[in-house]
Amino acid sequence: QVQLVESGGGLVQPGGSLRLSCAGSGFSLDAYAIGWFRQAPGKEREGISCLTGRDGLTYYKDSMKGRFTISRDTAKNTVYLQMNSLKPEDTGIYYCAAGQVIGCITIWKPETEYQFEYWGQGTQVTVSS
Repeated sequence: QVQLVESGGGLVQPGGSLRLSCAGSGFSLDAYAIGWFRQAPGKEREGISCLTGRDGLTYYKDSMKGRFTISRDTAKNTVYLQMNSLKPEDTGIYYCAAGQVIGCITIWKPETEYQFEYWGQGTQVTVSS
């Protein structure tokens, strides 16, 4: 059974850091593109970062560049999202997703999320003082 499970969310003060994990089971994450998405309160879900399967190339929405880093541990079949310099507007539910995606480079486009086949249940991130 294919499954993705996110973890690592929580409450953090502005300027703080969190590392989210996306653990895969039932398939190898490095055979798929892995995307991280965020849904802020009252807003549409948006793509924020993507890691290609074969080449391990990374892409970010502009507002995340320099603050967020996506990475993969093949041995643990886990993809991470390191988030630094967090801001209150980073608050939301964070999802990881996997798929045979050709739109990783444009992860921020709304239509890209429809290329992702498998989704986790999400983890809540709250940035507040």
